[in-house]
Amino acid sequence: MKASIKKNIITIAILVVGLALFNILGNYFSIRLDLTQDKRFTLSKEAKEIIEPIDSPVIVDVFLKGNFPAEFKRLQKETEQLLEEFSAYNSNIKYKFINPTAKENEAFQAQFEKFGLTPAQVSVMENGKQSTEYIYPWALAHHDGKSVKIGLLRNQLGATSEERVNSSLQNLQYAFADGFKKLATEKTKKVAVLKGNGEFDDRYIADFFSTLREYYFIAPFTLDSVAANPEKTLKALNDFDLIVAAQPTEAFSDAEKYVLDQFVMAGGKSLWLMDATQMHLDTVSGNTFAFGKDLNLNDFFFKYGIRINPNLVKDVYSAPIVLASGDEREAQYNRYPWFFSPLSSSANNHPIVSNIEAVKFEYASAMDTLPNGIEKTVLLSTSPISKIVGLPYPIDFDVEIPDNLQVVNEGPNPNEYNGGEIPLAVLLEGNFSSVFKNRVKPIIWGNHLDDGKPSKMVVISDGDVIKNQMQGNRPLELGFDKTTNAFYGNKEFLLNTVNYLLDDSGLINIRTRQIAVPFLDQQKTAEQRTLWQMLNILLPLGLLLLFAILFAFYRKRKYTR
Repeated sequence: MKASIKKNIITIAILVVGLALFNILGNYFSIRLDLTQDKRFTLSKEAKEIIEPIDSPVIVDVFLKGNFPAEFKRLQKETEQLLEEFSAYNSNIKYKFINPTAKENEAFQAQFEKFGLTPAQVSVMENGKQSTEYIYPWALAHHDGKSVKIGLLRNQLGATSEERVNSSLQNLQYAFADGFKKLATEKTKKVAVLKGNGEFDDRYIADFFSTLREYYFIAPFTLDSVAANPEKTLKALNDFDLIVAAQPTEAFSDAEKYVLDQFVMAGGKSLWLMDATQMHLDTVSGNTFAFGKDLNLNDFFFKYGIRINPNLVKDVYSAPIVLASGDEREAQYNRYPWFFSPLSSSANNHPIVSNIEAVKFEYASAMDTLPNGIEKTVLLSTSPISKIVGLPYPIDFDVEIPDNLQVVNEGPNPNEYNGGEIPLAVLLEGNFSSVFKNRVKPIIWGNHLDDGKPSKMVVISDGDVIKNQMQGNRPLELGFDKTTNAFYGNKEFLLNTVNYLLDDSGLINIRTRQIAVPFLDQQKTAEQRTLWQMLNILLPLGLLLLFAILFAFYRKRKYTR
């Protein structure tokens, strides 16, 4: 008997000592386990590389706190859990959640206007009833006197609140990694914005390049000096890593084309947003006609393996146009289908186009890929229900709108809309051959290259993809259509394109991560609410009652023997 007691005392002592040691070790070592199936709380390699060098405090103010719809509490919770992971990996990252509508936080409300932190209006279905709520799905990150805003709720075309939250959770790690990169990473790459050939005025490309400036050095570059000093111009251009041509409208000379060609041969990357058409207003008839446009670049792109055709594509899957009818004071604005504005959403898994919204085009042309040694990837194309129209072509709203309405209401004629998926944006990768190989050179250049170093190029058959709308003198965010209040994926697409061309694929890899977020069926929840409430209340009481009956029966049998 004494031996048994002694053995029990030793066992208890070992257990107590073991627990004490476990607690002591826990203060020095920690283990974090991500038990989710998709590992959405596990920081990616790219995210860790971004935050690892941070050696001074980064303060993150998150405005997801307060009385807001229940389904957005998931966004709040997962934001907190993700920030815990960032903080656990680098203790310099600190965060706090703030209720922006509380009276004691009026100081923060002044920052909202400064940083453009607008509230989001969301429609939420709860208990079978639809309501409208306002939330502030933003965070502000501060580091060494610099602040950046981080959007937590993605705009998504035609999406329900659940779909928007789901998409936002997909984007959450990218959003914070992107913010930390802007704060803590030094810029190294340089981007040249071509000028001098009738490209877009700065105000129409302001939003994209102001965003791009947070990652790279941006500078305008004109080719006007090619005629006077081509060697100096080419050397200056080779200092850049990427050139962007945003809808040039004036033809390039052979000398300018040669400089651009040799930039590509030296390994320079390029992004071309080209219009193969131009609009002309007939003052007699009052109609607008689309004509072809020659920029003297046909042989340039042909040699590289691409051709932009002088035509227009019409796509049934397209963005609407808003037209006014009636007098000025009594004018009514109505949406109509407009097949000259294709919406392209790629189904392939290329990092540039994976997990982005549909990209809006305007008066785009068809592209052909040509056989050569260059690898080509069609990034964006029309839907299968599309067609090509030749030029010149009259753009008459009185004809186009009724025809488009008929197609929408009655369905497209399969014999007419049979163009299939027409390429609109193509990525080219490989060792390019010079356009001037075995040709007379327009410039005497001692370092001429016939065969180029590995390079990349993206060609888009519509310059309007990069064009932001204006509100008075203020440029709006790229991808926002003020006439329909719709957001499109133009900005994400172009940012991904530049990141990819400059081999800055870390953020793209984070963005393309897929996570599965299950949501409750709100309709079924409302219908079966009473059933589950009764089960949650009565089932535990019933089990407790059953246990009491069985226990009473057991005691009765035991003590009546």
